[in-house]
Amino acid sequence: MHETYLWLASFAQTGGLLLFVLGFLLVVAYVFWPSKARKHDFDEAANIPLKED
Repeated sequence: MHETYLWLASFAQTGGLLLFVLGFLLVVAYVFWPSKARKHDFDEAANIPLKED
């Protein structure tokens, strides 16, 4: 029972790490993938703090 718990715990930790790293890489790829439509949206979003109310 103890070995099963240790195996499942290490699998969950490793799987969780891989899942979050993969998710991070997907988000970075999405942001930096060249696309004219998204570039306009990202530039517009970047200027939101500079707008006057």
